[in-house]
Parts: sequence; structure tokens; C-alpha cells
Amino acid sequence: MSKVKGCIFDLDGVIVDTAKYHYLAWKRLAGELGFYFSKEDNERLKGVSRMRSLDILLEIGDIQIDYKSKLKLAEKKNNWYREYILEMDSSEILDGVIDFISQLRENNVKIALGSASKNTETILEKVGMTNCFEVIIDGNKVVKAKPDPEVFLKAASLLNLRPQNCVVFEDALAGIKAAKMAGMYTVGVGSKDILKDADIVIPGLHAILANELLSLF
Repeated sequence: MSKVKGCIFDLDGVIVDTAKYHYLAWKRLAGELGFYFSKEDNERLKGVSRMRSLDILLEIGDIQIDYKSKLKLAEKKNNWYREYILEMDSSEILDGVIDFISQLRENNVKIALGSASKNTETILEKVGMTNCFEVIIDGNKVVKAKPDPEVFLKAASLLNLRPQNCVVFEDALAGIKAAKMAGMYTVGVGSKDILKDADIVIPGLHAILANELLSLF
């Protein structure tokens, strides 16, 4: 019998492809500040909080500013990002997501979302997935950002499950580290080169069946 009683999903890059909108907004900000921000640079921001992401961006641009100025830049970036995501619809749900979640439900697996994004509720509403999760923990409900395990531990607690009975699906290295620190199983969604610390790596939720997952752990 499988140990898996609950699955916790990251949002960006696992459920929907909002990562591209983050990149566009950060790239736009970097352009205003006078330097180029590449897709390779953007890998360092995945799964990381907004303010830490800004710090990394400023490090790349070799720019030093005070905290008040940082807050203004972070707000500007978020306003651009929100403009992008307000245009989202259900077509932006990644392949296999709805089917996989349905399969998990058929196997009585509890489902939660654990994301650093403070725009999680808006995105889920836009794509019509608000009711797909029993528990939603986002950047508005945690103090510590990934790789701290707080977001996943809080999700497991609200699902009334022990960490060792949960599997986390993540596309970011910081998220994999957070899940490991929480004592949970990990499924990397994306590149094996980047997510090599995950227990298994898949290209997307279309590439795995619930029964396969439950037999693995």
C-alpha cells in the first residue's frame, strides 16, 4: 500500500505557465535599470520570493539601492506581472494537470497547492481551478520563502497529514530543497539537469499517472 496520502503542487511551471510572465516583468524592469536579464538569469529566481528575486536581479545588474527604492521596484514589477496574468484563461493550464488531479481524487489522495506567489488566488480564479485544491497556501500565508519548508509543512498540517505521507511537485530547485527539508517525497517537473535532487523528474504532469506515482512511493 502506498505511503502517499497527499500531493502538494507548486503553481508556476507545474499547474500553469506563469513563469513566462514573471520573466517578462523582471526583464522589463532590468531594461529600465539599464541591463539585460537573460532566461538563464531567470532560473535563479524560480520558486524564490519577490524581494529575494529583486535582490538577485540587482546583484546581476550590479546595482545597490536602499530598501524604500527596492519596495517601489518590486511593486512596479508586480503591477506589470498582474497586467499579464489578468489576461489568463483556462487554456494556460498545463497539459495533463486536470486529468492527473482527477486520478488522484479517485485514489482518495488529498490535494493542496503550495506556492510562493502572492497572486495565487487571482491566477486560480482566472484559469477556473480555485475548487481543485482542498488547501491553498501562498505567499500571503507564510513568513519564510522557499527553500524554507514552511509553505509545505503548513499545507500538510491543514490536510491533516504527516510530511512523510506527502509528495511535492516542483519545477524549481528552491522548491525541491524546501520539500526535502520538510521530509516529503519530491517530483521534479522539468529538466533532469536542473532538478537532479528530486526523487524523480518528469517533463510535466501529462507524463505520469496517479497509479504510477502511488506505486513509486
